Amino acid sequence: MKAVFLDRDGTLIVDRNYLSDPAQVEMLPGVPQALKRLQDAGFLLIIVTNQSGIGRGYYSEADMHRVNARLVAALEGDGVRFTKVYFSPEAPEAPSRGRKPSPAFLHDARDEFGVDLARSYMVGDKPIDVQCGWNAGVRRSLLVRTGYGAQTERDFTGPRQSLVVVDDCAAAADWILADAAA
Repeated sequence: MKAVFLDRDGTLIVDRNYLSDPAQVEMLPGVPQALKRLQDAGFLLIIVTNQSGIGRGYYSEADMHRVNARLVAALEGDGVRFTKVYFSPEAPEAPSRGRKPSPAFLHDARDEFGVDLARSYMVGDKPIDVQCGWNAGVRRSLLVRTGYGAQTERDFTGPRQSLVVVDDCAAAADWILADAAA
């Protein structure tokens, strides 16, 4: 099995800074079609998200689950199914097994679903997303310019040769599908 691991806020939906209200879920343009194309090409779709607002006391885990349910339901209408949503509720300063850039959740997906990380991809808008993929040994990590991505691209100090930068989720799907076919 191969997978595309996706950050949630700023990658799939508009980043609302500690989103707790499902009514504020706003899909970024082109996301449903991009995810459907990846799914149709045989990729499992797995969300990996840090939700430090829970650990900071800004909202509850139940609030986050309601937001995720809204996102999942919105995409189901387009035939998109997520295999799993992994989340890390800890604040940045708290100990955490899965908080990105930790590769723990990608390793969990490898073990739980038989995902071949060397044939899989990570897509996100922050350095921790890209680093998570690198730490897990995915084929490539892609940075989208949505959310914090444009700022991340400007400020990036890591190895540029390893960084794939695309405009958005639709462009990430194009890049992944071309790379996987090569």
